[in-house]
Amino acid sequence: MHTIAYLGPPGTFSEEAAMAYTGGQASYLPLASIPAVVTAIETGAADLGLLPIENLLEGSVNFTLDLLIHETQLQIAGEIVIPIRQYLVAREGLRLPDIKVLYGHPQSLGQCRKFIERCLPGVATIASLSNSAAPAEAMADERPAAAISTLRAAEITGAHILARDIADTLGNVTRFISLARQDAAPTGDDKTSFCFAFTEDRAGTLVEALQSLALEQINMTKLESRPAREVLGKYIFLVDINGHRSEPHVARALEQIAAQSGMFKVFGSYPRWQGQ
Repeated sequence: MHTIAYLGPPGTFSEEAAMAYTGGQASYLPLASIPAVVTAIETGAADLGLLPIENLLEGSVNFTLDLLIHETQLQIAGEIVIPIRQYLVAREGLRLPDIKVLYGHPQSLGQCRKFIERCLPGVATIASLSNSAAPAEAMADERPAAAISTLRAAEITGAHILARDIADTLGNVTRFISLARQDAAPTGDDKTSFCFAFTEDRAGTLVEALQSLALEQINMTKLESRPAREVLGKYIFLVDINGHRSEPHVARALEQIAAQSGMFKVFGSYPRWQGQ
């Protein structure tokens, strides 16, 4: 049975992603940080790991991107997108008018601002370290306390669900990547992620590099930049494209971009997520 590392503790959206990615058929290893997940895979303590890389509302997870760029040779072997559903939970018997204290991860408190203002006016909010810690803290509080929680965390702690889908924006999702020691074999419907940077700063360099994709009729699905950590104003460009790096037309385009770049790194090719 494979061991899957993820950003813990149990009950987080990362655990939901890990379980969904493997269909529950794995041994799961919760770890305290994103770098710990990477190290577990690199040292063989885990076979692969699930890391968040992009959220619909918050954008890219820069910590994950910087690890891919600067700190590991692990490859992206897959991806999964999961819904981010927020629940209000409390001890059995408590009702909305009873609540005096609300626990939640700071991001969740911000994403559920309208519900809090309208349904829990005047309730004191307390920041928690994770979406799974929040319901545990609420359940342990002697005061009438509630928490913003994942469904999984509510199940683990035995908390009662008072309200469902309480986020301001419904339909929020997070994309997770699967990291492994090697990427995936071609399936016919794949993505490739890579990054590059230039030694020379002049007009047209980025357009010239990306023109290689257009000439090979390769669809670019994502383009963003991160500071290069060398000189202020120097950036590394991160790209997702359709296709597998082993396909001849993709390989040609990547070779051309690498030849034009001062720094070039392929993060991996992997099956494109099919869910919706």
